[in-house]
Amino acid sequence: MAEPISARDVAIVIPALNEELRIRDVVEGALAHCPNVILIDDGSDDATVERVSDLPITVIRHATRMGKGAGLRDGFAEAMRRGFRGVISMDGDGQHAAEDIPRLLDAANVYPDHIVIGARLRKRARQPTYRRIANEFGDWGIAWGCGFRLADSQSGQRFYPASVCALGVGDIPGEDFVYEAQMLISASRKLGVRCVSVPIESRYQADTGPVKFRKSHFRPLRDLWRITSHVVVQVFAYGNVMAEYRRTRSNPVIIHDPSGEFAPNAVAAPAHSG
Repeated sequence: MAEPISARDVAIVIPALNEELRIRDVVEGALAHCPNVILIDDGSDDATVERVSDLPITVIRHATRMGKGAGLRDGFAEAMRRGFRGVISMDGDGQHAAEDIPRLLDAANVYPDHIVIGARLRKRARQPTYRRIANEFGDWGIAWGCGFRLADSQSGQRFYPASVCALGVGDIPGEDFVYEAQMLISASRKLGVRCVSVPIESRYQADTGPVKFRKSHFRPLRDLWRITSHVVVQVFAYGNVMAEYRRTRSNPVIIHDPSGEFAPNAVAAPAHSG
């Protein structure tokens, strides 16, 4: 069996666009858990890069905005060039807690060759209602494209094994948030890779409170329409739409939660896990 994946075996890839408000906290938090951080600056016109210029990280800069998909693709390419065994992606706005990195790696070792999604299942009351509804709708559609059910397909905090990173460097259609959805579908259809979700906390700016987040780049109506229309075309291309739907519904969500809080929704770990 392969040696367990440790934090030194992976890279943290952080796509960033105008994140001067929180980027230093995000990068310092990532460095506390992993020495390999790759920041992709997507043509920011603020002080995003200057905020972290003294930190021991790799920075790749886009001269103009190219979208989150291009940022992830470049991050995957750099991680594969350096021989890492996987990538953990995090958004640059501070909505992902670096403290969850060890939990994602733990799940990656229990479920080898799976994509691990940091699913915003804890404290969901903090998540705006419109975002929760949008996420649930996205889960329903993307699951159909993948052939199995999954939790929080819109989360940007994920672990990708090296095989999926290599696929992501290649011909993955779609940009921005569509690219992230397509990564799940392509990994499932081309590599037979499934997803496992690790419950994390929803982190959103309240009306009052000390933590400030910039407004999300995700626009539920616009971006869900792009994702949904993209997925629907593929589902119909598979043929036998209802058979695909039944297959999807018969493959339940996999949740890795040793605390037991979400155990009723989980399926057993694979027999070959360590």
